[in-house]
Amino acid sequence: MELRGSRILLTGAGSGIGRHLALQLCKRGANLALVGRNEAKLQAAADDIEKNGGRAHPFVFDIARDEGQAGLVDQVMERLGGIDMLVNNAGVMSFCEFSSQDPVDVERLVKTNITGPMLLTQAVLPHLLRQNSGKIVNVGSTFGTIGFGHFSVYCATKFAMRGFSESLRRELDHTRIGVTYVAPRATRTSLNADAVVELNLKTGIAMDEPEDVAAIIVSAIERDAKDCYIGWPEKFFVRLNSLLPRLVDNALKNNNRIARGLLNLSQGVRK
Repeated sequence: MELRGSRILLTGAGSGIGRHLALQLCKRGANLALVGRNEAKLQAAADDIEKNGGRAHPFVFDIARDEGQAGLVDQVMERLGGIDMLVNNAGVMSFCEFSSQDPVDVERLVKTNITGPMLLTQAVLPHLLRQNSGKIVNVGSTFGTIGFGHFSVYCATKFAMRGFSESLRRELDHTRIGVTYVAPRATRTSLNADAVVELNLKTGIAMDEPEDVAAIIVSAIERDAKDCYIGWPEKFFVRLNSLLPRLVDNALKNNNRIARGLLNLSQGVRK
């Protein structure tokens, strides 16, 4: 896909992978609508982009809202003159025992990670269909293919995002609208609580830098990839989990033990 001159709506653009993705897309000549909850972070990202000769417009919007997605798309269309690509990047994570997880937290993850992106995609699609061109990019996770203990709701939402991407791609196979699904592994962003970082260290899970992940996403967009899984040996385990899940069950037993210890420790500190 040609990025120069393209008009892109990017969620979760104020920090982490999203901010680096915004910078790299604008360097390739894209015009961006930066969407997120934190106005100060969005404005800072827009300022950085403009200092580097790019164009970006901040839009404060919580993707977990029950309504308002169509209105947001209308505002972006007016500001950018149209939309050629939607990048569903916003997301939240929770590391806990599912048996004691707050239902409010469950709802927050579901709305932010899957319901919100689906509603935003639904609001963008009529515009892409009218021009019979464009792209939907859904940023998922390795956790959308391998279920990890103590991340049950997060994994469920990412499994849903992967399924949504695959189904929508097939639904649009008669059009010139592409759907790209990208699955990063652990990344050094504020999405990860201290306990998650500690878990990754103790279990030897590699953590990528967000700018490196952003570069891979841009590459996947440019070459019109359908699916892009990031990291090794994660790519291998994704395949292994689909063929021999019981082997992965055994491989993750030590991770589960360490996770329980970290959660018990953090609960003890809170008490």
